[in-house]
Amino acid sequence: MAFGHRGSLVFTMIHQPWLRESARRWARDYLSKVRSKSASSHAQQHLHGLAKLSDTLRARPDRGMDKAALARADIENFLNRMSFLEANGQMTTRTRIAYVGKARNVLREGRAMGLTRPQGPLAGLPDDFVITRHDVPKPPEPSEEGQDLPAEVMRQLGAHLDTFEAMTCYEIRLSVELLMDTGRRPEEICRLDLNCLTRDSQKKPVLLYNNWKEQRMGRQLPIHEPTAELIIAQQKRVRERFPDRPPSQLVLLPALNLNLRGDRSVDANHLSGMHREWVESLPDFVLDDGTVFDKEKIFPYAYRHSFAQRHADAGVPIDVLAELMDHENYQTTRTYYQVKEVRLREAVERVTQLQFDRHGARIWGAVTSVLDAERARRAIGAVVVPFGTCSEPSNVAAGGGACPLRFRCVGCDHFSTDVSYLPDLRTYLDDLLRQREKLRSMSEADDWARAEATPSDAEITRIRRLIQRVTDDVNTLTEAERAEIQKAAQIVRQMRQNFLGMPRIRRPLPDLRVERPA
Repeated sequence: MAFGHRGSLVFTMIHQPWLRESARRWARDYLSKVRSKSASSHAQQHLHGLAKLSDTLRARPDRGMDKAALARADIENFLNRMSFLEANGQMTTRTRIAYVGKARNVLREGRAMGLTRPQGPLAGLPDDFVITRHDVPKPPEPSEEGQDLPAEVMRQLGAHLDTFEAMTCYEIRLSVELLMDTGRRPEEICRLDLNCLTRDSQKKPVLLYNNWKEQRMGRQLPIHEPTAELIIAQQKRVRERFPDRPPSQLVLLPALNLNLRGDRSVDANHLSGMHREWVESLPDFVLDDGTVFDKEKIFPYAYRHSFAQRHADAGVPIDVLAELMDHENYQTTRTYYQVKEVRLREAVERVTQLQFDRHGARIWGAVTSVLDAERARRAIGAVVVPFGTCSEPSNVAAGGGACPLRFRCVGCDHFSTDVSYLPDLRTYLDDLLRQREKLRSMSEADDWARAEATPSDAEITRIRRLIQRVTDDVNTLTEAERAEIQKAAQIVRQMRQNFLGMPRIRRPLPDLRVERPA
């Protein structure tokens, strides 16, 4: 134990005395500054990286004992060995990046601590024996799909939470529920204090948590009442389990074993391991398009990505989402909007394959050449009407409020629609039919006024024919193609509110927890 930290550090795998002593002094300095419960574990990870460098130096004729004889070539040998181990499956890309990066940290900080001065353990170490930031491998590019979980997967996970509790305990199950609801990091949830719930001026619940990754304490997150009720119920359970302990010394999710005082939280690593076992025990996650979702993509941190992506898709402004995610850099938050844009473009590409003019004739064209124009047109060259898109110049200039034909869209060549508008077309037809029947029964109106306001039979016929043509084309697709088109159309409908010409009213977030009230 050093500086109040639990656990121990192992230095024996570092073979060179000068490197081992440098590691000891680095660890002593590091542990004196960091107050995290995982500090010892984090320090040991650095020592593992340094041990890999030590193993490489042992291949030298002098076994790395003569530090003055080292050079840049020895660093390159170390980097090449790490690359070789990764290529042969002896370590993952993530592990290779960690080992190289952590070895670099110790060497760099050792120089900053003055260990290269006379009598220091690094005295005489050549200046070119250094790992630069360019030597640390770059992490692989994230996939365009992001790391969030589809809505179908989230619903299935929520429906199987009872089986998770049966495998572990209620505290582990509750930690997953809170991860789903709040989008916090696993360590932030696992280490919540008992008194982690408060209310704002409007009596709405607020979660109090610590951002351990960035060392920002006392953060606040607005949460929903069902989540607050889970926390209140757990607070009661903890007080009953530890009735003699002050609430300020208790945690919300106490570990079951070796925890007589109630101040030791469930471990985030244990949570991750149990979560993996639970996910693997569940049936296949079948998506709406019939494909099976890869279970390897379901891990605790993915709930944070899902939380952020749901809010980005719902049109939450980037500054608000950055605050919800506790991001200091907008560039981190912007990645979720980039994923949103990629998915929207993919959805537009699919929907454009089923695009129709006012007569119901299919609009043909190469999708790859239409996509960018379609995107630009949606943004500035057209306005969205309730059942399609209008490109009439004066109406576009007026933001959709100056239609020369008084919104008889299906009678105008500037009107077009696609499969994503099929529900809107059906709603519009129902409105026309109701309006016609209502006007026919209005005996108190003059005939000319009733005739002017009554929808024409020609418009109703045109709408019916258009609906039939779109439906017939969809029915010609295979079942898998229909599922893809329906999913793409749903995405386009959800995003449509953000385009020019539609009210910018954010739609409510979907409740993916089907087992509880909204």
